Amino acid sequence: MNIRPAVITALLFCPGLGASHAQDARPTATPDPDARTALHLTPAERAAVLQEMHLFLSGVGEMAGALARNDMAGTAQAARRLGIRMAVDVPPSLREKLPMEFRQRGAEVHRDFDQIALDADSLGDVSYSLNQLSGTLHKCVACHARYQIRPSPARAGR
Repeated sequence: MNIRPAVITALLFCPGLGASHAQDARPTATPDPDARTALHLTPAERAAVLQEMHLFLSGVGEMAGALARNDMAGTAQAARRLGIRMAVDVPPSLREKLPMEFRQRGAEVHRDFDQIALDADSLGDVSYSLNQLSGTLHKCVACHARYQIRPSPARAGR
């Protein structure tokens, strides 16, 4: 094994250097509790929300592929499927259970996809569309950091 002299010197004079990296790799004894707001939904409601998220992720994958090929028509088509028309399918009973902030964020993301579709068609600028997509994904990440989807607690007496 050929170890460079600078590496040997660094390890000799900074003995904590290698240890600090090893410490970072060790799992913590107890993970932090999940402090996100829990949205308690029935199995059917939970499945509907998770299905929508899956469609978002699948559509973003299609958009990324289309953008990589400089296929702006494909980008627009994939984005359009994720637009506000997609939100019409949410049952009113589920909509009522979701916090206003969650619904507002969801509607905003749907509108973002509509705008990405319009701009992809009219501007045809891959970099611009990627920037829009990045901004939208940051909204997704923020929502996932704030909320978790949990099954409804079991009813008493069952």
